[in-house]
Amino acid sequence: MSPLEVLAMLAVGGIAGFINVLSAGGSMLTLPLLMFLGLPPQVANGTNRVAVTLQSVSAVSGFRRMGHGNLAVGLRLAIPAVIGSLVGAWLATGVSDAVFEAVLVTAMAGASLFMLLPQPKLDTRPLTPERLTPAVYLAMFLIGGYGGFIQVGVGVLFIVVLYRMLRIDLPQVNVLKVFIVLMYTLPALLIFAISDQVRWAFGLVLALGNITGAYLAVRVNMGEKGAQWVKWITLVVVVGILVRLMLA
Repeated sequence: MSPLEVLAMLAVGGIAGFINVLSAGGSMLTLPLLMFLGLPPQVANGTNRVAVTLQSVSAVSGFRRMGHGNLAVGLRLAIPAVIGSLVGAWLATGVSDAVFEAVLVTAMAGASLFMLLPQPKLDTRPLTPERLTPAVYLAMFLIGGYGGFIQVGVGVLFIVVLYRMLRIDLPQVNVLKVFIVLMYTLPALLIFAISDQVRWAFGLVLALGNITGAYLAVRVNMGEKGAQWVKWITLVVVVGILVRLMLA
């Protein structure tokens, strides 16, 4: 890695870590960056999980120190997500680069379009275990499967399930999201590592940026209005990346 590549990973990783905690879409920046730096798509996909894992550790520990968290609910939601991630990661290790790139472009475009939609104004309330239905558990399994496969835009899916289905506010969504992502990313990372699709040096450098961004985001965990500028910055950058990917 050249000094310029290291700086790029630290900078983009910092932005992605901040975005991942407060909104969604950080991996739409880091995964293409790893590919632009020369990693094959499958290897970039596995390597990105190093940064996501360590960023999630930082965010979860930060929220817990500040007294935020719902361990009983988080664990219940994480179990089906972990099972799904094992399936998704296993499938991801076997697809061709061409198929993965097509899925990546589609996922980025879909997540970007969803982020353009206005969020409905909902009457939110705290989430308790008795409010978890079979439909919610199935949704968590599907999110885990998707996240295990590619991770890109997974935060958008959490907003659909936790905010729209369960009607909890966005700060609560962020707290639960980072915990569930941590739980399902660990086994997914293991599968990618066993398949030799992780480049640890790249992943750890990227993770330094992600951890810094996550650390800052925990301290400014905000509601819907405050997160709007994060969403728009993400969308502008993602459009540029999509154009670059489609012209490659």
